[in-house]
Formats: sequence, structure tokens, C-alpha cells
Amino acid sequence: MIELAGVSRTFRTRSGDIEALRGIDLTVAEGEFLAVIGRSGCGKSTLLRLLAGLLPPTDGTVLVGGTAVTRPRRDVALMFQRPALLPWRSVLANVLLPVEMHGGRRAPHRERACQLLDAVGLAGFHKRLPHELSGGMQQRVALCRALIQQPKVLLMDEPFSALDALTREELAGQLQQVHMDVKPTTVFVTHSIQEAVLLADRVAVLSERPGRVRHVLTVDIPRPRSFGRNAHLADVATCVAELTDLLHDTDAPTPMHIT
Repeated sequence: MIELAGVSRTFRTRSGDIEALRGIDLTVAEGEFLAVIGRSGCGKSTLLRLLAGLLPPTDGTVLVGGTAVTRPRRDVALMFQRPALLPWRSVLANVLLPVEMHGGRRAPHRERACQLLDAVGLAGFHKRLPHELSGGMQQRVALCRALIQQPKVLLMDEPFSALDALTREELAGQLQQVHMDVKPTTVFVTHSIQEAVLLADRVAVLSERPGRVRHVLTVDIPRPRSFGRNAHLADVATCVAELTDLLHDTDAPTPMHIT
């Protein structure tokens, strides 16, 4: 579904060039959930923007569904750190916004919008305005908005980073269930190792800038997963420990071609 081959990105600035990413080789299978982790400034968000068609690569190719990404696409949805809801529109109207922006009619999509909102715990809040919701509830609305047109690819840039720890864990659990039900190909950028292990099929670890793929860890743990007491707690802890070691071992060699 997603293929990056030799992808690099350099930003030109007045004070000199900044190489954000170098030689990224990575594939994401259809329906897979890939988490991307790394230290601040390693190019995680830049990688998402390349996949979304918001930035062109300096070198290499970015393919989604076998087609080169040259601009934003209707079948690729991007969810940011902040929900960015329109304050004068109801929860339901915010979810339906992408439909209107692409010239569609709201009525045929209203039932799906309601189903999505109910699935993330917002039944009874369809007519509320954003200022009447907590931060976690607003991010639930943003997730429903990203999913309303059934995108083939869902890109998520630290969507839970501004929330408290308990709300983050609750939303991560709901996202896990949504992914199990809907199965969009998902690339999820996060600073949280625990979040990555809870959600992902595989976790790509980026080096410090310029970002390169150091390692890709397969998280072979049955779903649904949690950090509570369960049969797979030891497996979750092992994955968390391995990723923690990788992020702290800055002297480890950097593999250049990993899929």
C-alpha cells in the first residue's frame, strides 16, 4: 500500500541546508498499523507530510497504492496534534466537513458519521459545539472526521500528545478498536513507546537528524492489547524495553534498507 524508496528531504534556509530525512526505505502493507518513533527533530512529522503530499521529497519516491504521491489525495487522511474543529459547527457538522469540501452531500454520510461518533463514545454529543467538549472528546471528533470518507490511508501526527495520561490511554484503546473494525492502512507518529506498542503491528525507529530507519520491530502480540493485568503483559513489557534500549543506544549502527 505504501512504499518509500531512497526518500530524503532537505530544507533550504537562510542559514544553510537542514537535512531532515536521509535514505528512507520502508513499506507498509495494506491494513497494517505502523508506528514511527524517534527523538524530537528526527523528521517524523516530515515523513508524514511527504506521505500526505504536502511536501515533495528531495530525493527518492513515495508511492501509495502504486501511484506516486505528488499532492494531497482524497483517499489519504491526515490527523494532526490539535483537533482544529470549527467552533461554530456542531460535532456532527465538523465530522461531515470533508464530505462538503469535496462537493458531496451530507445526507448520505450522516448515518456513518453518527456510527463513528457512537463508536468512540460520543453518543448524545452530536449536536454539541466544540467548546462544550473536553480535549479528549474533541480529538475523538477529529478522528471521526478523518475516517468519514473511509480513507485507504490514515496518517496521524501525535494526535494524543496534548492530553493527560489517562485520556491518552483511553483514546489509544478506542483507536485500536476502530482500526480492528475499519482497517485503514495507518502510519502513527508518536513520542510514546507505550502507545506505539499498544497500537502497532510494527514500530519503525528513526535515528537522530537526519532521520534514517534504524530498526523495525514487529509487535507480535494478540489484540486487543492493554497495559492492565492480562495474559500478554510480559510480551508488552518486552517490546517496550527493546524499543527503549534502541532509542537510548545512539551509537548503534544505522541500517539503511529496512522494510
